[in-house]
Amino acid sequence: MLENPSTPLSTRTRPSYAGIWVPIVTPFADDAARSVDYGALYTLVGRYRAQGVAGFVACGSTGEAAALTEQEQADVLDTVRAAADGLPVVMGLSGSALAPVRERMLRLAEHRPAAFLVPPPSYIRPSQAGLIDYFTALADASPVPVLLYDIPYRTGATIDTETLLALAAHPNIHGIKDCGGDADKTQRVIADGRLQVLAGEDAQVFGTLCAGGVGAIIAAAHVRTELFVEMVRAVQEQRLNDARRLHHALAPVIRLLFAQTNPGPLKAWLAAQGLVKNVLRAPMLAAEASIADGLIDAVGRL
Repeated sequence: MLENPSTPLSTRTRPSYAGIWVPIVTPFADDAARSVDYGALYTLVGRYRAQGVAGFVACGSTGEAAALTEQEQADVLDTVRAAADGLPVVMGLSGSALAPVRERMLRLAEHRPAAFLVPPPSYIRPSQAGLIDYFTALADASPVPVLLYDIPYRTGATIDTETLLALAAHPNIHGIKDCGGDADKTQRVIADGRLQVLAGEDAQVFGTLCAGGVGAIIAAAHVRTELFVEMVRAVQEQRLNDARRLHHALAPVIRLLFAQTNPGPLKAWLAAQGLVKNVLRAPMLAAEASIADGLIDAVGRL
């Protein structure tokens, strides 16, 4: 539940973000406007809710948040929360300037997300001091926890290790979705222990879990979700041979899911299962048919 905004940040409890989180796709109708298909979204969330996931992320990069209006983003969050039926829903929050992002965050907070997942401002390429100021200002203002999102290949800004460790001192910054691609940085943040580390690179889930990460926010969790959930459980129970076997079995599927820009291949596979329409908003395009066929074959071999 949403913390009472009047509760001092320093006294708020830190919830666990352990487990597999599904950064849910946003289904679109096959119409001229490519309107959001809220019915398909509700059904899709219900499908994954029953498979042991820890929760959902709405309006992340997999959810094509950049192609949604502010009202659509709020409506997507409401729909995912309703369908999640009590499971926590983290809301993606991105932008390029502090003031409008903070204003939008406060409006979205009224829709009661469990936390905000916040990347650095894209295009701007701020300094590390600028990143500290940006995330601190948002965490100070947010009535719910903040999770950092280190994904330099999308934002153009890398959050350095020392910056992450400085931000870890903030009582309202609870964790990080780690797409930084820097194993040393991942290890140092995990060893520090103040931020809960969730793998954001699908192929790195096993390694992050074994190093002490708590879970993952990964697009691939849409596919054979129960196997990713079991991988987390196996590592937690020190059944590393079982977890390693799952990691290697899932690797070919993960490679195909990212053979073109996410979520193109994923939506093609979901469409082949009859779960969504294979529709993306421009400038994103549907994945090539050969990738969808390869995914069907690879998933079938699991």
